[in-house]
Amino acid sequence: MSIKLSLERIRLLAPHLPPYSRPTVHVAGTNGKGSVTCMLSSIFLASGLTVGRFNSPHLVSVQDSILINEQSISLEQYNLSRAAVESADQAHGTEVTSFEKLTLVALHVFEKHRVDVVVIEVGMGGRLDATNYIPDECILLSALTTVDLDHQLFLGNTVELIAKEKASIARKNKPFVLGIQKYAAVENVVRSVVEQTGAHFIATHPAQRRAWDETIDGPLPPAFSLDAESFRPPPPQPITFTSPAFPNSLSALLDLNGSHQVENLSLVLTVISTLMTHPSCASRMPSGFSERVLENITTGIRNATWRGRLSFHSLRVSSPYPRAITVLVDGAHNRASSETLASYVSNLVTMLDGNPKVRTLRLTYILALSRSPPKTPKDTLSPLFDSRSSTRLSIQTKVAAVRFTSPEGMPWVNSVPPSVIAATVRESVSGVGLWVASDEGDIQGQLESALEWMTTEGTEEEDGVQELVIVAGSLYLVADFYRLLAKQEATPS
Repeated sequence: MSIKLSLERIRLLAPHLPPYSRPTVHVAGTNGKGSVTCMLSSIFLASGLTVGRFNSPHLVSVQDSILINEQSISLEQYNLSRAAVESADQAHGTEVTSFEKLTLVALHVFEKHRVDVVVIEVGMGGRLDATNYIPDECILLSALTTVDLDHQLFLGNTVELIAKEKASIARKNKPFVLGIQKYAAVENVVRSVVEQTGAHFIATHPAQRRAWDETIDGPLPPAFSLDAESFRPPPPQPITFTSPAFPNSLSALLDLNGSHQVENLSLVLTVISTLMTHPSCASRMPSGFSERVLENITTGIRNATWRGRLSFHSLRVSSPYPRAITVLVDGAHNRASSETLASYVSNLVTMLDGNPKVRTLRLTYILALSRSPPKTPKDTLSPLFDSRSSTRLSIQTKVAAVRFTSPEGMPWVNSVPPSVIAATVRESVSGVGLWVASDEGDIQGQLESALEWMTTEGTEEEDGVQELVIVAGSLYLVADFYRLLAKQEATPS
């Protein structure tokens, strides 16, 4: 079964399932929509609401995409709701796609648990995405994160066409919040779609970075270090935000990594402000919502976590000597998200540059890509190897090209052959060590083999040397990493 964007099948099947009635925030976008949904959910949860969240694709197991109060539902819960959806599908011959089925399973779970609010991430596009079948009366608000080129085969070859598809989740008489955009043309297109729909257009008000204030934020954490035995992450990002919904300027700490997350948080806080003040929203939110948010919003921001997006982890390796290595995991899978990853790595280099004890940084990229024409491997990977700003550090770069495990229920998803990735790397940058997995045969063990190569090639222990492994290029490779990490955590040292 391939991707078939349409609302026809899901609209035929939905009436044969329990009606969906939960108040819902609907989020579309090219990049950032997962981060926005997780921050919204975290704020709702900190404010005492029961929260459902639906993200796709799933990370490790299919039920990971459906969360209640920031916890993945159990396999038993998933199977019960899936059985209900499949039974109705078979009885009425609607033949919904796997994503349409998953969407209905998520909504069935949320309705069954009568959660206070649901946060839904669009799968692809917006206008014809399965999540857009949700009845108008359930939608509290629609939001659109940054729009960029991706999935052009389905959504169009320009950001304007893609923006039009994504903005089409707007609902009549409901607020539509547009996030901060890279391309000026996006706002014009979105405004037009929103106005034609009869929705209420709201532009995001930007949050601002501020200096660390120990009276508000507590003691400044120790400086960033990649020493895996005593790893110290980059400090949280102090932000401030002003809105008529908040009596005072909001000061908070954002633990999600990357300066782009401040833009995502700007959208989140504008959404929260709108939910507190817009007449169509206030009547659907639980009693005392605004008061609870004002009291708990900083906790919700600080508690937000989003696995697989600029996430640091420690992994044990045994060769050539037992030790821990630091791994940065990121699902960057298009040019825009690769630019974000490259910018973040550059910032890490700048932080290490200020530590006179560090002389050398060893960077190893482990990369896999999905086939997604017309997007090419060069489109996605070239930002990772653009020249970085000058630094006194000696940076030694290596690259391993691998395939990922095919995701459950998505047989149309395939890896770009590692040989093609390797050719792209050679074209983009010179003087890097390169390891290339097989293009065919068993995928099992390719990530482990890449890590073994990384740890045995020129990684002798030296003073002044720090190393970082970056796993990127596909969320499906990120999923393979988390499976490996879970396996290791389940095995005693």
